[in-house]
Amino acid sequence: MLKSYYNATAIEAGLDEVGRGCLAGPVVAAAVILPKNYTHPILNDSKQLSRRQREILKKDIERDALAWAVADVSHEVIDQINISKASFLAMHQAVDELVIKPEHLLVDGNRFVLYPMIPHTCIIKGDAHFLSIAAASVLAKTYRDDLMAELGLEFPAYGWAQNVGYPTPFHREAIRQFGPTRYHRMSFRLL
Repeated sequence: MLKSYYNATAIEAGLDEVGRGCLAGPVVAAAVILPKNYTHPILNDSKQLSRRQREILKKDIERDALAWAVADVSHEVIDQINISKASFLAMHQAVDELVIKPEHLLVDGNRFVLYPMIPHTCIIKGDAHFLSIAAASVLAKTYRDDLMAELGLEFPAYGWAQNVGYPTPFHREAIRQFGPTRYHRMSFRLL
């Protein structure tokens, strides 16, 4: 059972990102503030859910959250500043877009760049422990999956509707045959 909060007295935002290991497309982060004693029967780490479950949860989260935001950082910026910095930048941008200012950030992972004036706690595998981080993982994943499917219409040979830019054998074979697209991260080892 996922916990509804880490700090009972603070307005808490869960943060997560998706797309760090992809060869193409942006890195996407989400920030979600849920009601203090929120529960949901199937909310979990987005990697543990089916696409259909994530789509249902996306609507529930957007309806139930006190505040939520999604931000992305492009493949060009990833190539300029590196994927780690781009991931932190996307998380910061998601926090910037929240309509309620959080008093504490719960961050999935083991590292984070301090957000000005808001303390944070890093939680390894946080999306499997806290509802707000799980909710952020669902919003980030559904947003990025939809974006990659849309970009895949322009470049159908790469299979982005299925692999969403990750380095699958199919994706790598398409890069071998057709070369990289304008959405590929040129600072990554593509082959």
